[in-house]
Order: sequence, then C-alpha cells, then structure tokens
Amino acid sequence: MTDHLTILAADIGATKTNMALFNHTASGYDMIREQTYLTREYDDLLKMILEFLPEGMLPDRIGLGAAGPVIEGTVKFTNLTLNINAKTISEKLSNTPVVLINDLEATAYGLAVLQADDLETITTDARAHPGNMAVIAPGTGLGEAGLYWDGRSYHPFSTEGGHCDFSPRTENDYELLRFLQRDLGVEHVSWERVLSGAGIYNLFRFLRDINKEVDTDGLTEQLLTTDPAAVISKNAADHPICSKALDLFFRYLALEAANLALKVKATGGLFIAGGITKKNRHLLNKSVFFEHFCDKGRLAPLLREIPVSIVLNEKAPLLGAAFHAVNNGRYR
Repeated sequence: MTDHLTILAADIGATKTNMALFNHTASGYDMIREQTYLTREYDDLLKMILEFLPEGMLPDRIGLGAAGPVIEGTVKFTNLTLNINAKTISEKLSNTPVVLINDLEATAYGLAVLQADDLETITTDARAHPGNMAVIAPGTGLGEAGLYWDGRSYHPFSTEGGHCDFSPRTENDYELLRFLQRDLGVEHVSWERVLSGAGIYNLFRFLRDINKEVDTDGLTEQLLTTDPAAVISKNAADHPICSKALDLFFRYLALEAANLALKVKATGGLFIAGGITKKNRHLLNKSVFFEHFCDKGRLAPLLREIPVSIVLNEKAPLLGAAFHAVNNGRYR
C-alpha cells in the first residue's frame, strides 16, 4: 500500500452530503478539508465533487457512501434525482479509482478506525465474543448493516432492513400501526416510519391525536417552522408528550436492534450510529433499553451477551468510505 494517499470521501444522504479530504499515512486519516452540501440542490454528484475540490487537484482515491441500495456502481434514491455512477465519475476525473458503497456499509468500515472514546457502551456486563457484528442507524431514514466474521477479519455488508415491516406487540403498538396505515394510506409500515427523524414526529402525532396527550402548549408553531424531531428532543424535559415520544422511539430502537442482532447473530457487538441517538442519549435509560433489547423469549440469554454501543463519532461514514477506498474492501 502507498505510504501517503489523498482520499476524497463522501457521506451522501437524502438531506445533506458531507464531503471531506483526508491525508492517509501509516499513522491514520487526517482530515484536511470538509464541506456540507444540501443534496437536493444537485442532480449529479460529479458537480458537487468538482465544486469541492481545489482547482486543478485530483485525489488519489475516492470513496463514496450513499443512503440507498448500490448495484453495479450506481445507486437509486427513493426521493432524489441525484445521479451517481462510479465509473463515470472515475472517467471524468482522469480515471481516479472510485468505490461506491451503501452509507451503512461505510459506517461499518468506519468501525475499523474508531477509537475507544468514539463509543459509549450501553451494556456494562455483556462481553464480546468472536463473531459477526451489526450496525443500526436512525437518521433521515433507518440504515442497517452487518459485518461477517470469517475467523480472521470482518466483511461489512449493507441491508435494506429498515424497510421491513414494523412489528407491533402491545395494543398500543397496534393502535400506532393502524394510525400510520391510515395516515400513509398503505398497509405496509416499515420500521423506518418510527425509527427516523420523521418517525419521532410520527410518534408525537400518534400520542397527540390518538392517545390524546394534550401538553403541546407552545409547540405547534415550532413544529411548523423547525425540524419537528429537533423540537421534540429539545422539549423532552418540559413536555411529557415529547418525553413519551422519545421513550417510544428508544423502545422501538431496542426491539429492532435486537431483531437485527439475532438475524446476523451479532455476538461481536451491535453498534448504534446516526446523529439522533447520539444527540438524545442523555434521555436514554440504559437499563430499560437493555431490558427491551433482551426481551426475545428463549433467545434472551444470547442477547444479554451482546455488547451494545452508541457511535459518538459522526464522521464514521466518512472515515469508513475513506478506509474502504484505501484498503480495497479489506476490513483488517
């Protein structure tokens, strides 16, 4: 591997795109420049890259993580017209090597370069065993990924598990499901509809409109003019309805995190990424979260052994995209 490389990395989301330049040396990844763009303002990622790069500069490698299913070097977004084609970008930039992966796959690669203080442990007694790992990340949407352990190294892979069916348990859960089916005009309601920024607002509206929680004084105008999830989080200490919405969010996050952990048998650990959990972790009751996480009947003993951590470093997808570009997909 070359001793020194300049890497352009991007974390491309439905709302914003973070782009950075890294100097990669034997000592690690040093960020030398970073910029955030509104994704909807661009119809072609190449335009954004050319705007970001200093005039006349070409990086040695480009690593891209995108919030959507990546197939043969392209990605299709659900609600965006943004065009991304790794081969075309490479050709337009003098055949600079370009890798394009899912953003949660990039986050999974990012785990390879995170430090101990980039993580906050939720489970204090669980002990990691050699084995697969998993990542779940509520944000604009709900991302999920796994890391397959072959006995020597990890192999991250993306999923679209956030779009699987929300699975109610209690009568209140069923009321929420019926509320969202009516509200969305569909039968299929995914986990993303409750585990995302929009999901937090869905939970708030459910409590307000169906459970008749009325403590909304002073919130209505804020909800109309500001990001609703941010308003709800900010007011959790003063408005019980906001606190209850966040409690529901964390309960559902624990349940779906456990589903993912079981599906990939994540004995090596489960990691919660994305800005929502990090910013609201002061509202998280860790013991209650772990109780819900382990509430899987006969498989509870397995889940109690799985370490669960919050990823505090929001640059993990950028670092992972850069890592993947440098290492050609080899985790470690």
